[in-house]
Amino acid sequence: MIRLTDISLPFDHSPKALAAAVLRALDIDQKQLADFTVVRRSIDARRKNHIVAVYTIDVKAENESDLLAKFDGSNRVRPAPSVVYRMPVAKNIPPLSPVVVGTGPCGLFAGLILAQLGFKPLVIERGKDVDARIKDVNNFWRDGKLNADSNVQFGEGGAGTFSDGKLTTQIKDKANRCRKVLNEFVKAGAPEDILYNAKPHIGTDNLIRVVKNIRKEIIRLGGAVRFETKMTGIEIKDGKVIAAVVNDSQTIETGNIILALGHSARDTFQELHASEVPMQAKPFSIGVRIEHPQALIDKAQYGKFAGHASLGTAEYKLVAHCSNGRSAYTFCMCPGGRVIASSSEPGMLVTNGMSVYKRDRTNANSALLVGVTPDDFDGESPLAGVEFQRKWERKAFALGGGNYFAPVQLVGDFLAGVASSSIGEVKPSYQPGTISCDIAECLPDFVTETIRLAIPELDKKLRGFARDDAVITAVESRSSSPVRILRDETFQSIGVKGLYPAGEGAGYAGGIISAAIDGIKTAEAVIAECP
Repeated sequence: MIRLTDISLPFDHSPKALAAAVLRALDIDQKQLADFTVVRRSIDARRKNHIVAVYTIDVKAENESDLLAKFDGSNRVRPAPSVVYRMPVAKNIPPLSPVVVGTGPCGLFAGLILAQLGFKPLVIERGKDVDARIKDVNNFWRDGKLNADSNVQFGEGGAGTFSDGKLTTQIKDKANRCRKVLNEFVKAGAPEDILYNAKPHIGTDNLIRVVKNIRKEIIRLGGAVRFETKMTGIEIKDGKVIAAVVNDSQTIETGNIILALGHSARDTFQELHASEVPMQAKPFSIGVRIEHPQALIDKAQYGKFAGHASLGTAEYKLVAHCSNGRSAYTFCMCPGGRVIASSSEPGMLVTNGMSVYKRDRTNANSALLVGVTPDDFDGESPLAGVEFQRKWERKAFALGGGNYFAPVQLVGDFLAGVASSSIGEVKPSYQPGTISCDIAECLPDFVTETIRLAIPELDKKLRGFARDDAVITAVESRSSSPVRILRDETFQSIGVKGLYPAGEGAGYAGGIISAAIDGIKTAEAVIAECP
C-alpha cells in the first residue's frame, strides 16, 4: 500500500473527483489503480471563499515499488504504515477473574481486551444499564429528581454516554491502540466515518447503542458485567490485592482490580484515601457553559457556505491568554447541541454539554473554563480539589433556587457586572429550568475575572462570541478528575500490587479516546504480570 497525503479538493466535490485526484497525484491510469481507502478527511476553512477538503489516502496499485521509487523523497507519497493493533500474548491466565470497576470507555476497553484474550473479566458498575439509566436521566431533566447512582455521571458508558461523543485525541500511539478503539466502535454500531474524519464524533444517540454492544461482546467472550454493583472496599494482604468488596456486603476474590473510575466517583476516592491508597490533588478547570445560535457559528467559520450539507455544523476551539496571567479556553464544544444537567450529588448543580450525531438543534454550546491548581484550593489534602468543586456546585444549586434550575446570565450583563433579569433571542437549552441572575456569585473571583477578560479576546477570533444575548450557564466543574491515584511504570498502584488505577477518574486520561487507550494499556499491564 502507498500512503498519499495532501489531496485537496473543493469541499463539495463529486465522488468521482477523489479517484481522479488519486490518479493525477500518482500519474497512473485507471488500470493501474486496484483500490484506495480514505484514511483521513479534514476541512480547511481558513480561506472562507475557498473552503477545501483535504485527504490522506492509502492506495493499492500495480508496481507499487516502482511508484515509490519514482516519488522517492516526496513527502506526499510513501509506504503506508500499518494500522493494525497487535494483541498482547497471554501465556498464563490466572484462575481468579480480574475485576474492572466502571463501564466508561476505560473500563469497557480494559474489559474487552481481557475478554478477547480469555481472561473472563468481571466488569462492575455502580449505576444501571444504559436503557434504565436513560429513564433516570430523563426523569431528572424533566422533574429534577436526582438518582445519585444513576445519572449523567454514573451508569453504563460513563459520563461520555451523555456528551457529543468526540473522538479526537493528541495521543501519538505507534501501537495503533487508537485505531483499535475506532474499529471496535464501528463493530459495535458507530458510524463508519469515525475511521477517517479528522474530527470524529459518535453522538449520544449512537453511543447508547455502542456501549450496550461492547458490553454484550464482553459477555459473549466469557466475561461478566454486573450493574448496581458499587465497589465499597478493597481487601489487601501483604501489599497485594486479594478481594474487592461491593455494596458493603459481598466479597469478590481477585488478584487484579482495574480502577476505571469516572471523574465524579468522589465517595470511592474517599474510600481509597481512607485505605491509604496513594493519591494526590491535581489541576483541573472550572467555569461555565456558553451558548450561541449555531447559525452564528456556521457563519463565522464558513462564511457564505454556512449551512451547506457537505460542511455540516461548524465547530470551534479557542483560547485566550489574559492580562491577569491566567488563560481561559473552550472545551467539549457541542455543535447543534444542548446544555445538560449533570449533577451526581444531592444539593449540588453541575452542567455539561451534549449533542446527538446529527447535531441539529438550534444552539451551539461549549465549556468556557479557567485552569485551577492545588495552589488555588489549598491542595495539601488529596481530596482538596473535590471539596473545592463541591463548594461552587452548592453555590450554583442555591443560586438556581435549590431545585436543580441552573443560574444563567446574558454575556452582555456578565461583562457589565450586572445581574440578568430576562433572556434575549438565545434561549437556554438547560433543563429542568433556569434562573436569570449574576453567576459571579457561584464562581471563584479569579475565574469570573479571567472569563470577563477572555470573552472580548475570543470575539476577535470568532465574530459574535461576545454577542450580548449569548447565554452563560453555571457551573461547569467536572472537566477532569481533581485527583490522581498514583501508579508506577507497571500501571499498578504504588505499594499495592494488583491494583491498577486507570483512565480519567484516576487522573490519566481526558476524553473518550484517551480513556479507552489507557484502558487498553492497563489491560496489557495486567496481562504482562501473568507471564
